[in-house]
Amino acid sequence: MHRLFTLILLMSSPALADAPRVATDIAPVHSLVSQVMDGVGTPDLIIPPAASPHGYAMRPSEARALSGADLVVWVGPALTPWMEEPLEALAPNATHLTLMDADGMTFLPFRGGEAFSVDHSHDHGHGHDHGHVEEHEAADPHIWLDPMNGAQMLTAIAHALAELDPDNAARYRQNAEAGRAQLAALTAEIDVQLAPAKDRPFIVFHDAFHYFEARFEIEAKAAVSTGDAAKPGAGRVASLRKQVDKVGVVCAFAEPQMDTGILATVIENQSTKIAILDPIGVDQPLGPDLYPELLRALATGMANCLRP
Repeated sequence: MHRLFTLILLMSSPALADAPRVATDIAPVHSLVSQVMDGVGTPDLIIPPAASPHGYAMRPSEARALSGADLVVWVGPALTPWMEEPLEALAPNATHLTLMDADGMTFLPFRGGEAFSVDHSHDHGHGHDHGHVEEHEAADPHIWLDPMNGAQMLTAIAHALAELDPDNAARYRQNAEAGRAQLAALTAEIDVQLAPAKDRPFIVFHDAFHYFEARFEIEAKAAVSTGDAAKPGAGRVASLRKQVDKVGVVCAFAEPQMDTGILATVIENQSTKIAILDPIGVDQPLGPDLYPELLRALATGMANCLRP
């Protein structure tokens, strides 16, 4: 009788009720949603971590996940312009949470030219806007790489899920609060870890890390490719070679999902070290831990390569 009573209680528990069906665009967003939904449900991922979000053709299983979603959480069309049309066609009745529209987000502009000009006139302090651009439609879309933006995303995700699923609203908000506390502690940890590497010159393969760099005051001198990972021309490569030689670049950061042969050409005959930075989470297991572990791995990769 006791076991039967327990089973009845579990079956009537709000956490075991049908959870909202949630589709997410990239692995870091999937991780943040997984944190908020912990104990209630698991979201679907549309773009595999090994694929570039800037251009992707969905598989049938991913299209089905999108069409069956009650909520779609994505960064926005600035990151995945190809996703706008299938989002409207396959999930017209779902709630669409565009994270670049979330309250409290910090936005940074794209950096142009072969060499970046870092504006130190704005405040890079934690909890403050740094390099804010007035229209976020023109901003760099790699917003998740600032952990303070990640905290704002947790809040927006919890609010959207609570609207869809009021029975589990308290759980969503508690999970989001725990995630924000974890990110605050991680930010302080990374601050200490990267302190010795400040003012050590480095370049990146493509300009995906601006938010992480600015948050921790350790900004790249240049990117080999442009913001959308397009192949650079011969003139850009030649200019970059001069820049590497001029500033004595210590490290060149490649990415796991991209052909970085051009990066090797840029640093040819230099003592520059090559290391891997992963902005998406290619080597991280999917789930709630991916996002904090992604940030931790970025900090470790930078600290190890740039160590004096």
